[in-house]
Amino acid sequence: MSVDTRLAGKLRPRSRIAETAAATRLVLRRNDSVAVAGLVLVGYLTAFLWAVGDLSVRPDMPAGLLIVDDPLWRVFDRTGPATFEAIAIVDTGVARLLFSPGNLLLGGFVAGLVGLNLAMSYLAVVQPAACGLGTGSGLLASMPALLAGTVCCGPVVLLVLGIQASGLLLTMFTWLLPLGIGLLFVSLIYVAGKIDVSGSAHG
Repeated sequence: MSVDTRLAGKLRPRSRIAETAAATRLVLRRNDSVAVAGLVLVGYLTAFLWAVGDLSVRPDMPAGLLIVDDPLWRVFDRTGPATFEAIAIVDTGVARLLFSPGNLLLGGFVAGLVGLNLAMSYLAVVQPAACGLGTGSGLLASMPALLAGTVCCGPVVLLVLGIQASGLLLTMFTWLLPLGIGLLFVSLIYVAGKIDVSGSAHG
């Protein structure tokens, strides 16, 4: 097969989607990449919940549970451009969680994408698709995921810090979240092409 033929295959959408799906399956089959994805997911989701104010350290509060009236009707009530109303307060005696299904779903989805991106970046280092793709390539491949994650959470952090924002800036914030998620998907497709999916699935 010629170089031009291989390049054409890389550029075909179906080929890229199949490549990404194969890389995702490889991530889920290897213990090391699953560990990377899991650690990033938990860390990113924790940071997200902390940034939006849903998670805080409250050792002064006894363990308890408080549920708001009509919780099902308030699940998707918004409190900001990218945040949702809490329907319960969970105190563990150490930390307080404002239970917001909307924030958990959104944060978990973004955290999962970031975790998968960085797990693929890890595989691009340890199992590259071609000779010469080493640590530098894998680290470079992880940059879009980190950038996209920053885009997703940046507006929320600014609002939590109380920085005054104009109406125009707030309108821009509503576009940054889908932009960040879109970048994460693009990053997945990009990094997947740098992984040797035919190699060993053990790790």
